[in-house]
Amino acid sequence: MQDHKLLFIGSPGVGKTTAIRTVSDYPPVSTEVPSTEEDRNTTVALDFGELTLEDGDILRLYGVPGQDRFDFIWPLVAEGAMGLIVLVDVSLPEPMATLDMYLDNFADHVAELPTIVALTRTQPSGLPGPVECAEHLARRRLDLPVVAVDPRVRNDVLFLVSMVVAMIEKRMAA
Repeated sequence: MQDHKLLFIGSPGVGKTTAIRTVSDYPPVSTEVPSTEEDRNTTVALDFGELTLEDGDILRLYGVPGQDRFDFIWPLVAEGAMGLIVLVDVSLPEPMATLDMYLDNFADHVAELPTIVALTRTQPSGLPGPVECAEHLARRRLDLPVVAVDPRVRNDVLFLVSMVVAMIEKRMAA
């Protein structure tokens, strides 16, 4: 049995807490509070859940607060992570600039860890999709998998997590 720490990062409201809640084996620990800036909740410290895989491995799922005013906690939560999931809300006015901010702030982790970019809120059509995001990443000289997910859908999040776990296991076997 092995433990894997997966880190979910992204902007406020992108779906980090929801993704963790969707697949966690038990109600996750969450530090969500009402946002003073918008009409929704926001994470102020971290989210934590666990998912036990069929082989008995345990995934420890951590979500960091999305607001950059909480960036002091990002390295603390990221310590020991074995994989990274970057959630991007493509309905934001400049989603690739938002992605860039997280890629820049987690550059060391992106360079060293299996990392996947997951696009959320991909409806209606006309918003940037996986192809546009992959082209953007290529311009940054990054070759990362890009998928569209709905963090409320268990199978979407399980697919995303299984991709990261496969990347971790491939790296561990090498």
